[in-house]
Amino acid sequence: MKIVRVIGTATATLKEAGLSGQKFMVVQPVAPDGAPTAETACVAVDAVGAGRGDLCLMVSGSAARIVRGAAGLPVDAALIAVVDRISL
Repeated sequence: MKIVRVIGTATATLKEAGLSGQKFMVVQPVAPDGAPTAETACVAVDAVGAGRGDLCLMVSGSAARIVRGAAGLPVDAALIAVVDRISL
């Protein structure tokens, strides 16, 4: 899992049929203190109703394909939680 911040949305009018109705979010990996990391931003399927500016947990790879709402779909990243607080 990675901590990410939602920085935007992606819209696709033409897509794999199973992806219809899915919300695509552009996310930036961040450090636990919320500072952006050097990792590249990516697109993740939103399984939790996240919005711009939200801090989220993201899974990638095969774990993203078992998330409710994205199960069996051709996705590589999915948002699975909106983070309320991080304590170190």
